[in-house]
Amino acid sequence: MSYNLRDAIEYLVDLADDAREPHVVDINGKTYCDKGLRRYDSEEMASPLTASSLSSLLDYINGKSDELRESMIIHVEGPTTVSLLSGLTEERKRESLFYVRTNPNGFEFDHYYDQERFIINMQTAFEQTKEVALITTVAGNVENKTVANYGDNGTNQSVTISRGVAGKEAVEVPNPVVLQPFRTFLEVEQPESKFVFRIGEDSDGKPLFKLVEADGGLWKYDAVRAIKDYIKDNLDPEFASRITVIG
Repeated sequence: MSYNLRDAIEYLVDLADDAREPHVVDINGKTYCDKGLRRYDSEEMASPLTASSLSSLLDYINGKSDELRESMIIHVEGPTTVSLLSGLTEERKRESLFYVRTNPNGFEFDHYYDQERFIINMQTAFEQTKEVALITTVAGNVENKTVANYGDNGTNQSVTISRGVAGKEAVEVPNPVVLQPFRTFLEVEQPESKFVFRIGEDSDGKPLFKLVEADGGLWKYDAVRAIKDYIKDNLDPEFASRITVIG
Protein backbone atom coordinates (compact mmCIF):
# COMPACT_ATOMS: atom_id res chain seq x y z
CA MET A 1 0.00 0.00 0.00
CA SER A 2 2.81 2.39 0.95
CA TYR A 3 4.52 1.65 -2.36
CA ASN A 4 1.43 2.74 -4.35
CA LEU A 5 1.10 5.87 -2.22
CA ARG A 6 4.72 6.81 -2.88
CA ASP A 7 4.23 6.39 -6.63
CA ALA A 8 1.13 8.55 -6.51
CA ILE A 9 2.98 11.30 -4.63
CA GLU A 10 5.90 11.23 -7.09
CA TYR A 11 3.45 11.42 -9.99
CA LEU A 12 1.77 14.51 -8.50
CA VAL A 13 5.16 16.14 -7.94
CA ASP A 14 6.08 15.51 -11.59
CA LEU A 15 2.81 17.04 -12.74
CA ALA A 16 3.47 20.11 -10.64
CA ASP A 17 7.02 20.38 -11.99
CA ASP A 18 5.79 20.17 -15.57
CA ALA A 19 3.19 22.84 -14.96
CA ARG A 20 5.46 25.44 -13.34
CA GLU A 21 7.25 28.15 -15.24
CA PRO A 22 10.90 27.48 -16.10
CA HIS A 23 13.60 29.31 -14.15
CA VAL A 24 16.20 30.91 -16.42
CA VAL A 25 19.52 32.25 -15.18
CA ASP A 26 22.63 33.73 -16.84
CA ILE A 27 26.02 32.58 -15.54
CA ASN A 28 29.19 33.98 -17.12
CA GLY A 29 27.34 34.92 -20.27
CA LYS A 30 25.69 31.50 -20.65
CA THR A 31 21.96 30.94 -20.25
CA TYR A 32 20.74 27.99 -18.20
CA CYS A 33 17.27 26.63 -17.48
CA ASP A 34 16.09 24.15 -14.85
CA LYS A 35 13.60 22.50 -17.25
CA GLY A 36 14.17 20.53 -20.41
CA LEU A 37 13.42 22.92 -23.25
CA ARG A 38 14.11 22.87 -26.94
CA ARG A 39 16.30 25.67 -28.14
CA TYR A 40 14.83 27.56 -31.09
CA ASP A 41 17.63 29.96 -31.91
CA SER A 42 20.25 27.30 -32.70
CA GLU A 43 21.47 27.13 -36.28
CA GLU A 44 19.80 24.47 -38.41
CA MET A 45 22.13 21.75 -39.72
CA ALA A 46 21.58 19.72 -42.88
CA SER A 47 21.46 15.94 -42.93
CA PRO A 48 24.35 14.53 -44.99
CA LEU A 49 23.81 12.99 -48.38
CA THR A 50 25.28 9.50 -48.75
CA ALA A 51 26.89 7.78 -51.72
CA SER A 52 29.42 5.08 -52.56
CA SER A 53 31.83 6.70 -55.00
CA LEU A 54 34.35 9.54 -54.94
CA SER A 55 33.00 10.89 -58.22
CA SER A 56 29.61 11.49 -56.60
CA LEU A 57 31.27 13.63 -53.92
CA LEU A 58 33.09 15.69 -56.55
CA ASP A 59 29.89 16.05 -58.59
CA TYR A 60 28.16 17.46 -55.53
CA ILE A 61 30.95 19.92 -54.72
CA ASN A 62 31.36 21.11 -58.29
CA GLY A 63 27.63 21.29 -58.96
CA LYS A 64 26.24 22.56 -55.65
CA SER A 65 28.73 25.21 -54.63
CA ASP A 66 25.90 27.37 -53.29
CA GLU A 67 25.36 24.82 -50.50
CA LEU A 68 28.97 24.99 -49.33
CA ARG A 69 30.15 27.21 -46.52
CA GLU A 70 33.08 29.57 -46.88
CA SER A 71 35.41 27.02 -45.24
CA MET A 72 35.03 23.27 -45.89
CA ILE A 73 36.97 20.10 -45.05
CA ILE A 74 37.14 16.79 -46.93
CA HIS A 75 38.13 14.22 -44.34
CA VAL A 76 39.53 10.97 -45.75
CA GLU A 77 38.76 8.87 -42.69
CA GLY A 78 40.21 5.67 -44.13
CA PRO A 79 40.42 3.51 -47.26
CA THR A 80 36.63 3.14 -47.44
CA THR A 81 35.19 6.33 -45.92
CA VAL A 82 35.26 10.03 -46.87
CA SER A 83 33.17 12.88 -45.45
CA LEU A 84 32.58 16.51 -46.38
CA LEU A 85 32.39 18.80 -43.36
CA SER A 86 32.11 22.51 -42.80
CA GLY A 87 34.59 24.58 -40.85
CA LEU A 88 33.64 25.53 -37.31
CA THR A 89 30.46 27.55 -36.95
CA GLU A 90 30.09 30.36 -34.40
CA GLU A 91 29.01 27.73 -31.87
CA ARG A 92 32.06 25.54 -32.56
CA LYS A 93 30.10 22.89 -34.47
CA ARG A 94 30.62 21.31 -37.88
CA GLU A 95 27.96 20.59 -40.48
CA SER A 96 28.21 17.26 -42.32
CA LEU A 97 27.05 17.67 -45.93
CA PHE A 98 28.21 14.51 -47.69
CA TYR A 99 29.30 11.04 -46.63
CA VAL A 100 30.88 8.48 -48.96
CA ARG A 101 31.49 4.85 -48.09
CA THR A 102 32.51 2.04 -50.41
CA ASN A 103 31.85 -1.63 -49.77
CA PRO A 104 35.01 -3.79 -49.85
CA ASN A 105 34.95 -6.98 -51.86
CA GLY A 106 34.39 -9.11 -48.77
CA PHE A 107 37.39 -11.39 -49.23
CA GLU A 108 38.39 -12.71 -45.82
CA PHE A 109 42.12 -12.86 -45.32
CA ASP A 110 43.61 -15.46 -42.99
CA HIS A 111 40.52 -17.59 -43.64
CA TYR A 112 40.54 -20.93 -45.45
CA TYR A 113 38.35 -21.33 -48.54
CA ASP A 114 37.51 -24.50 -50.41
CA GLN A 115 38.91 -24.85 -53.91
CA GLU A 116 35.93 -23.53 -55.87
CA ARG A 117 35.23 -20.50 -53.67
CA PHE A 118 38.89 -19.55 -53.51
CA ILE A 119 39.29 -19.58 -57.29
CA ILE A 120 36.12 -17.52 -57.77
CA ASN A 121 37.32 -14.96 -55.24
CA MET A 122 40.71 -14.72 -56.90
CA GLN A 123 39.01 -13.93 -60.19
CA THR A 124 36.57 -11.34 -58.84
CA ALA A 125 38.16 -9.67 -55.81
CA PHE A 126 41.63 -8.85 -57.15
CA GLU A 127 43.26 -6.94 -59.97
CA GLN A 128 44.12 -9.62 -62.52
CA THR A 129 47.93 -9.76 -62.49
CA LYS A 130 50.52 -12.45 -63.23
CA GLU A 131 50.65 -13.35 -59.54
CA VAL A 132 46.89 -13.88 -59.44
CA ALA A 133 47.10 -16.10 -62.53
CA LEU A 134 49.90 -18.13 -60.92
CA ILE A 135 47.99 -18.66 -57.66
CA THR A 136 44.79 -19.52 -59.52
CA THR A 137 46.64 -22.08 -61.65
CA VAL A 138 48.18 -23.74 -58.62
CA ALA A 139 44.93 -23.71 -56.62
CA GLY A 140 42.91 -25.03 -59.56
CA ASN A 141 45.16 -28.05 -60.11
CA VAL A 142 46.03 -29.17 -56.58
CA GLU A 143 45.38 -32.87 -56.01
CA ASN A 144 43.60 -34.16 -52.92
CA LYS A 145 45.83 -35.27 -50.02
CA THR A 146 49.02 -33.92 -51.58
CA VAL A 147 50.07 -31.05 -49.32
CA ALA A 148 53.61 -31.37 -47.95
CA ASN A 149 55.21 -28.85 -45.59
CA TYR A 150 58.82 -27.78 -46.02
CA GLY A 151 60.33 -26.23 -42.91
CA ASP A 152 58.45 -24.56 -40.11
CA ASN A 153 58.50 -20.86 -41.03
CA GLY A 154 54.88 -20.80 -42.16
CA THR A 155 55.60 -20.05 -45.81
CA ASN A 156 57.40 -22.86 -47.60
CA GLN A 157 55.13 -25.61 -48.92
CA SER A 158 55.02 -28.09 -51.77
CA VAL A 159 51.96 -29.58 -53.43
CA THR A 160 51.23 -32.03 -56.21
CA ILE A 161 49.25 -30.55 -59.08
CA SER A 162 47.62 -32.17 -62.07
CA ARG A 163 49.23 -31.57 -65.47
CA GLY A 164 46.45 -33.04 -67.59
CA VAL A 165 47.35 -36.13 -69.57
CA ALA A 166 51.02 -35.56 -68.76
CA GLY A 167 50.44 -36.71 -65.19
CA LYS A 168 51.32 -35.06 -61.88
CA GLU A 169 54.05 -32.70 -60.80
CA ALA A 170 55.29 -31.45 -57.43
CA VAL A 171 55.57 -27.66 -57.30
CA GLU A 172 56.54 -25.23 -54.58
CA VAL A 173 53.80 -22.87 -53.45
CA PRO A 174 54.68 -19.28 -54.48
CA ASN A 175 55.49 -17.10 -51.45
CA PRO A 176 55.28 -14.29 -50.68
CA VAL A 177 53.09 -12.88 -53.44
CA VAL A 178 52.29 -9.26 -54.28
CA LEU A 179 48.58 -8.72 -54.98
CA GLN A 180 46.10 -5.87 -55.41
CA PRO A 181 42.79 -6.73 -53.74
CA PHE A 182 39.83 -4.40 -54.22
CA ARG A 183 39.95 -2.73 -50.80
CA THR A 184 39.30 0.95 -51.51
CA PHE A 185 37.39 3.18 -53.94
CA LEU A 186 37.48 1.95 -57.52
CA GLU A 187 38.41 5.40 -58.83
CA VAL A 188 41.94 5.04 -57.42
CA GLU A 189 44.62 2.44 -58.04
CA GLN A 190 44.34 -0.44 -55.62
CA PRO A 191 47.35 -0.59 -53.26
CA GLU A 192 49.75 -3.48 -53.61
CA SER A 193 50.48 -5.69 -50.59
CA LYS A 194 52.51 -8.77 -49.80
CA PHE A 195 50.59 -11.90 -48.87
CA VAL A 196 51.51 -15.36 -47.66
CA PHE A 197 49.70 -18.02 -49.68
CA ARG A 198 48.89 -21.12 -47.64
CA ILE A 199 47.39 -24.46 -48.60
CA GLY A 200 45.84 -26.85 -46.10
CA GLU A 201 43.51 -29.82 -46.04
CA ASP A 202 40.15 -30.52 -44.48
CA SER A 203 39.26 -33.71 -42.63
CA ASP A 204 38.62 -35.48 -45.94
CA GLY A 205 41.95 -34.48 -47.42
CA LYS A 206 40.43 -31.91 -49.77
CA PRO A 207 42.60 -28.83 -50.31
CA LEU A 208 41.90 -25.52 -48.59
CA PHE A 209 43.43 -22.16 -49.46
CA LYS A 210 43.98 -18.83 -47.72
CA LEU A 211 45.91 -15.58 -48.02
CA VAL A 212 47.50 -13.92 -45.00
CA GLU A 213 48.30 -10.20 -45.05
CA ALA A 214 52.01 -9.60 -44.60
CA ASP A 215 52.47 -5.81 -44.81
CA GLY A 216 51.31 -4.77 -41.34
CA GLY A 217 48.48 -2.62 -42.72
CA LEU A 218 50.74 -0.23 -44.65
CA TRP A 219 48.38 -0.45 -47.63
CA LYS A 220 45.88 1.71 -45.73
CA TYR A 221 48.25 4.68 -45.80
CA ASP A 222 48.80 4.19 -49.53
CA ALA A 223 45.03 4.07 -50.08
CA VAL A 224 44.40 7.27 -48.11
CA ARG A 225 47.18 9.04 -50.02
CA ALA A 226 45.73 7.89 -53.35
CA ILE A 227 42.24 9.10 -52.39
CA LYS A 228 43.56 12.52 -51.36
CA ASP A 229 45.49 12.86 -54.62
CA TYR A 230 42.45 11.84 -56.67
CA ILE A 231 40.23 14.41 -54.95
CA LYS A 232 42.78 17.23 -55.30
CA ASP A 233 43.39 16.42 -58.97
CA ASN A 234 39.68 16.42 -59.83
CA LEU A 235 38.43 19.22 -57.60
CA ASP A 236 37.38 22.37 -59.43
CA PRO A 237 40.21 24.91 -58.93
CA GLU A 238 37.55 27.47 -58.02
CA PHE A 239 37.02 25.67 -54.68
CA ALA A 240 40.62 24.71 -53.94
CA SER A 241 41.15 27.65 -51.59
CA ARG A 242 37.92 26.93 -49.68
CA ILE A 243 38.33 23.19 -49.18
CA THR A 244 41.03 21.51 -47.13
CA VAL A 245 41.66 17.81 -47.81
CA ILE A 246 42.96 15.88 -44.81
CA GLY A 247 43.57 12.20 -44.10
